[in-house]
Amino acid sequence: MTAAIVVEELEVVFDRFRALKGVSLEVREGESYGLVGESGSGKSTLLRAITGLAPVASGAITVNGKKLGKSRDKAFYREVQMVFQDPYGSLHPRQTVDRLLQEPLAIHGIADGEKRIERALDEVGLGKGFRFRYAHQLSGGQRQRVAIARALILEPSILLLDEPTSALDASVQAEVLNLLEEVRRRRKLTFLMVSHDLAIVTHMCERLMVMQNGEAVETLTASQLIGHRVNADYTRNLLRASEGFVRV
Repeated sequence: MTAAIVVEELEVVFDRFRALKGVSLEVREGESYGLVGESGSGKSTLLRAITGLAPVASGAITVNGKKLGKSRDKAFYREVQMVFQDPYGSLHPRQTVDRLLQEPLAIHGIADGEKRIERALDEVGLGKGFRFRYAHQLSGGQRQRVAIARALILEPSILLLDEPTSALDASVQAEVLNLLEEVRRRRKLTFLMVSHDLAIVTHMCERLMVMQNGEAVETLTASQLIGHRVNADYTRNLLRASEGFVRV
């Protein structure tokens, strides 16, 4: 199977602090791959390094067969989009949903905007009635649906998901996760997903990497994690600390 994302010996340094220490991973095309670990383990930094938002000191990142340089061009953002943790921070509260969705289309010079906006809103379960509402008029779940629609509107092949439901109420989390899974299957997308919630990762992802202090601890399948068939003490501690995580 073709690799969608290959990260090799990646180092990210902020003011002499090594946020990532030689991390490597491979995400297959069409796969949903999880990154788990405590806060500060480097999960979100890895996503930001892929998108060009974190300074790569050394190592290599390859996306859809193309090795990335220091900057990201428009073609990269047509292929790779990110959904952030906080739907309140990632959308301008005083812009309409229409304006929020028009912006990426304008940046990339895409002509069939009308059709894409309608399709994207429909796909995330909002519909035309939400198009001219302002972001500040929407609930957290609705805002995150708009953020997903904005990511999908350029028709990328890869979505990077940084704790996409952690800021939402538990009742809304499941709806958004199910929506993401439906979209992945329909569009045959590749997901790289950060979460601190092991139950979410095992529900959404086929494979996952456990991270600690900027390093990869181990790579597992979801079934290995569910069955507690893990090698590292750190992973065992995560399982013990994961409240409500049920052994199957």
